[in-house]
Amino acid sequence: MRKTLLACGALSSILYVAMVVGIGSQWDGYNWMSQTISELSAIDAPTRRTWVIAGALYTILILAFGWGVHTSAGSMANLRRSGDVIVVYGSLGLLWPLAPMHLREVLAAGGGTASDTMHLVLASVTVSLMLVAMLLVTTAFDRRFRWFSAVSLVILCVFGALTFLDAPALSENLPTPWLGLWERINVGVFLLWVAVLTIKLWRMPVALPVRTAVQL
Repeated sequence: MRKTLLACGALSSILYVAMVVGIGSQWDGYNWMSQTISELSAIDAPTRRTWVIAGALYTILILAFGWGVHTSAGSMANLRRSGDVIVVYGSLGLLWPLAPMHLREVLAAGGGTASDTMHLVLASVTVSLMLVAMLLVTTAFDRRFRWFSAVSLVILCVFGALTFLDAPALSENLPTPWLGLWERINVGVFLLWVAVLTIKLWRMPVALPVRTAVQL
């Protein structure tokens, strides 16, 4: 059961890549280099329905993976906490369909609503949870994995900043030639990290249980 839960991590990453590539190709005129992933689920976007359905499956998989990380932790407290953070991250998938953004032209015309505000809040919380989960795991494994996580975190910070700087142009319907690329690098780094963590935990023997009390 533990390995089945862990396998959901790699499956979730594969599914998300398939969603971004496959669903994006269903929208004629959609440019993955300049348009964000969120625009695929925007109100009145032709791909919204498909994205929401596939996103529900991703939510299930990442929740299962988070619990798999938790159950694999044993006495490694930070690994267990990371699993809990991943579960919280996955739980946000229940809220995303309720907070879609509007299309660029609608935002530029002043048609934004509370849904757009909530979308930005969820995006900020999601990124924060991703970073926290990765930071917690860096202390749980060997030097190689710590370096891998550290490099991943640096890439996330760099391209996250680039995404943040380009984001205001989206709501004004101005050109954003690289915004989609910056965001996809960020997402890709996290998906790769999840897949590598899956393999790492899959190979690890069942951890010792946490000692909660001294037996008398």
